[in-house]
Amino acid sequence: MATPVELPKLGNTVEECLIAKWVRHTGDQVSAGETVLEVETDKAVQEIASPASGTLLATFFEEGALVPVFTNLFVIGEPGESVEAFRPKSEESSDSAAAATGSPEAVASAAPIEIAQTDVDDGPQGSYSPRARRFAQEHNFHPRTSRGSGPEGRVLEADLRELYLSSPRLSGATSQQVGSGSQPHGEGSGIGGMVLAGDLVAGAAAATVSGTVESKLSNMRTRIAQRMRESITSTAQYTLNSWADAGAMLTLRARIKASTGLPNVNLNDMVMYCTVQALLEVPELNVEFIGGKLVKHSAVHLGFACDTPRGLMVPVIRNADKLSLGELGKKAKELSTKAVQGGISPDDLSGATFSVSNLGGLGIESFTPILNPPQVAILGVNATQIKPVRRDGVVQFVDAIGFSLTLDHQIIDGAPGARFLIALKANIEKVELI
Repeated sequence: MATPVELPKLGNTVEECLIAKWVRHTGDQVSAGETVLEVETDKAVQEIASPASGTLLATFFEEGALVPVFTNLFVIGEPGESVEAFRPKSEESSDSAAAATGSPEAVASAAPIEIAQTDVDDGPQGSYSPRARRFAQEHNFHPRTSRGSGPEGRVLEADLRELYLSSPRLSGATSQQVGSGSQPHGEGSGIGGMVLAGDLVAGAAAATVSGTVESKLSNMRTRIAQRMRESITSTAQYTLNSWADAGAMLTLRARIKASTGLPNVNLNDMVMYCTVQALLEVPELNVEFIGGKLVKHSAVHLGFACDTPRGLMVPVIRNADKLSLGELGKKAKELSTKAVQGGISPDDLSGATFSVSNLGGLGIESFTPILNPPQVAILGVNATQIKPVRRDGVVQFVDAIGFSLTLDHQIIDGAPGARFLIALKANIEKVELI
């Protein structure tokens, strides 16, 4: 009996996913539990496995298609069984299904949509699907493109969305010059990466730029870029810098390494634990700014930046204020491993109320971490360095760990930020006691 497999809801905030890679193809024999394809959310790549053994009878979407959750992706069954009852019926799904199967009936059903020549440069075979046309109108985005990934070059919504997110933003004057033949190359020098007139490459020089190699961004990298631009343009960011004596942390770490039976806690775990305690003392930073309203949180959901092969991810330790130092360190390691291996759930990448980014292990002495709205604060952890300090009239050298705290001045003034850093410093220097 044929078994359809739909795209599950991979997180509370996930409404659609990108088809990243088909691991198995139509006609292949598939075992129960075997990975058939990989899908990509804006935060992670997830594997979709077959629930039963059999033949992969049909796939309904091409790689690169954007698919809503609870939509059938493929069918497993016995050769000769019909799959038509399981074929997605939505207007965009029929476009992608036609591209995936190449059936004449599916191609014929994708009737071309007439688009005014003043809006888009619609080639002789190119046309916009209804959802693509609606996306173009809603975003006032009409690129000079004639072919998409659909059947016979049909432009799908996924094509426009990907192009829209990766295209540079143009000022009004720049748009007119682009129409005259000049072309933007990469991100501009204006606010939020806006391309200004001086950033254009004129005429034939736009086609070939010496010494450059262009490559397509992944969906996740594109999403990161979009969020970073939105962060800069939607918030009033400033950074406070401070430091703490790391002697107590280094002593505790040495004791842990020399002992048996103690949790494997590293310096970053200690910093995150002390950060949580500081947030409990200065709760003004454990808030979100959503829709013009301040949302205060009693629980601390701590996000921490994690470098992965696919790019930056921020796993979230929920209810970190309820965890001991050992429990927090264990949870951080579990989430980091999942993120690096590509198996982390989208739900584990959302919901943070405060974030920490540690570049100290890479030797960075100071940096400006960028906010992740709607959060209003993020802590950057810098390298530990030898620092001369005068104590009781005598100069001593201490191991000093640096901190860079970025805040949204719309919500957080300098004094609350300074109080947080004072509390963090005190916690770091007495970590053995807390």
